[in-house]
Amino acid sequence: MDILGLKEACSDLGLVLSEKQLADFVIYKDLLKAANETINLTAITADEEIIEKHFYDSLLSVKYFEYAGRLCDVGSGAGFPGLVLKIVFPQLDVVLAEPIAKRCRFLESVIEKLELKKITVINKRAEDLAKAERESFDIVTARAVKSLDILSELCVPLIKVGGSFVILKGSSGKEEIAKAQNALKTPGTKEKAVYECELISGDRRVIAIYEKVKKTDKKYPRNYGMINKRPL
Repeated sequence: MDILGLKEACSDLGLVLSEKQLADFVIYKDLLKAANETINLTAITADEEIIEKHFYDSLLSVKYFEYAGRLCDVGSGAGFPGLVLKIVFPQLDVVLAEPIAKRCRFLESVIEKLELKKITVINKRAEDLAKAERESFDIVTARAVKSLDILSELCVPLIKVGGSFVILKGSSGKEEIAKAQNALKTPGTKEKAVYECELISGDRRVIAIYEKVKKTDKKYPRNYGMINKRPL
C-alpha cells in the first residue's frame, strides 16, 4: 500500500484524509525508518508495509468507534495507534504512555516535526501513570502490547466511568479476549462489541470495544510483578 492507497482505503472507513495529513504520514514514515536504524521501533521496514501494517492498521477501529475527548495510548511504542489517530483527528487530546525513554524521544521528534498540538509523551509504565491520571481518560487504546489478561489491569484504571477501552489485536484476538474475561470485568468494564476485519493484504485483525461501567477498586493496578505472575 502506497500513500495514495492509504487515502483510498481510509475513504472506506469514512475518513477523508487531507493533503497535509498524507504529507504528515510520509514524514512520519521516513522518520520511523531513519530512527529504526539505531532504536528498536519496528520489524516492519518496507514503505508499503509501514503504511498498511502500522498506519492503516491503527485506523481500522475508526469504522466501529468514534474518537473524541481525551485519549491515552498505553505502550505506544512508535506511536501506534495513538500518534496515527492524532494525525487524523487533530481535535483529540492525546497522551502517549511509553516506558522506554528512547522511544519517547522518537515520539517527541515526530510531534515536533509535524507541529502537533494537544499531544503529550509520558515516559512511565501504565501502573505508575494510574497513580497520577486515574480515571481521567475518555478512551484508552492498546495495540500489540502484552496479553490482554495482563493489559486490562494496566489500562482500565485509567478510564473514566462511561469511557471506552479500545483493544487492537491480531488474528488470535478472540482467544485472548476469551481468556481475559475476568481480567476485563474485575476492574469495571463491559463488552460493547468485538469485530473481525482484514488488512488489504488479508491479514486478520480483531478490534474489541469495552465500556467502563463502574469505578475501579483502588487496589488495582497491582505492581507489575504481581500482575504478570497472577493475572486476574
